[in-house]
Amino acid sequence: MTSLRSASDTSEIWRRNLLVCALGSFTTIIGMTLILPILPLYVRDLGVEDPAAVTLWSGIAYAATFLTAALTAPLWGYLGDRFGRKPMLIRASLGMAVAMSLIGLAQDVTQLVLLRLLVGLLGGYASGSTILVAAQTPKDRSAWALGVLSSAIMAGTIAGPLIGGTLAQTIGVQGAFLATGGLIFLAFLGTTLFLKEIPRQGSKSAKSKRSGSWAAVPQKPAVLALLSLSTLLMFATISVEPIIAEHVRTLTGTTDNTAIYAAVVFSLTAFGTILSGPNLGRLADRIGHLQVLTMSLIAATLLLAAQYFADDLITFAILRFLTGIALGGITPTVVATIRRLLPDTSVGLVLGYNVSAQYIGQVAGPILAGWLGGTTGTNAVFLATALVTALGLITAIAIRRHFTHQLAK
Repeated sequence: MTSLRSASDTSEIWRRNLLVCALGSFTTIIGMTLILPILPLYVRDLGVEDPAAVTLWSGIAYAATFLTAALTAPLWGYLGDRFGRKPMLIRASLGMAVAMSLIGLAQDVTQLVLLRLLVGLLGGYASGSTILVAAQTPKDRSAWALGVLSSAIMAGTIAGPLIGGTLAQTIGVQGAFLATGGLIFLAFLGTTLFLKEIPRQGSKSAKSKRSGSWAAVPQKPAVLALLSLSTLLMFATISVEPIIAEHVRTLTGTTDNTAIYAAVVFSLTAFGTILSGPNLGRLADRIGHLQVLTMSLIAATLLLAAQYFADDLITFAILRFLTGIALGGITPTVVATIRRLLPDTSVGLVLGYNVSAQYIGQVAGPILAGWLGGTTGTNAVFLATALVTALGLITAIAIRRHFTHQLAK
């Protein structure tokens, strides 16, 4: 009777934790992406007038957060392994609430960049949530849970720019940052009051010097292959986004309503991912994570290649929506597969490395896609991205073939 009650309590805890993490990630991602449409406006408000300088400082300020986030993700994951993952989420939500509020009080563009660096340094709520959910969810439900979390994160990326633009129009740019700081503070309160970390099983050796270390990972080649796959797939996922507006202009032959059409196309892609994430995750838990990853990569490769040939806006928009559906099965299955290969004491560290690997792809993808689109045309970006997902597919098949026994265990 006691064991049955304990199992029921544990099930209730991880489900509640998933809800708290999903809502908190949605909120904090809004804070991360809210700046997109208003950043150039804020740079101008801070005294930068030359258009080229506005563009340069906007790019530096935007990238600053992701730079420090990539560098510190493994550290926060390691500390989570050692001292608990709930404290890391409390730290991230409170740190982001303070840093976002301070951005609204910046006096010049240098302070803006430094505070954006601080956001990346103190933040990491979404990545910390991914680690906690991956670590505490039963392994036969992990891909579904990670799919739900991924959908919440993607929803935040859609809502952020919309909320940022709306707040900037109603209460001003500085007020938008202060309001966002208050919103993230609610995530801090929810995490502090409602999230309950499940005690980890194991002996005192879990707190030894090897706890949370790379040396404790038994299947290093498989994990390294999956980390490389994360970089490739994030590269492919993000690379086309900066050239969407220019490609829409090319398809329509006019600049009229380009911004609106591009926003709709981007939202359709994200909406497809939101819809498919939990469903493909549930399917992966039933038939196998790498099987669903393989199917998703096949679909994504074919759909991206088809976008090279799409010559009208409606066809292109439909293909982007279908691509979003395919992409919904990628991140949850990769993270769930990595989790299967890790001891509990190293989950945070290695999934922190995975976050850094994704950031590498997130930074490199838009840069290379922008260069390729500018030199050979935007159509070529979709074909090149299809080749990247094809390479990811080959990598996934190789992982299935060479590490089937380890994954089965």
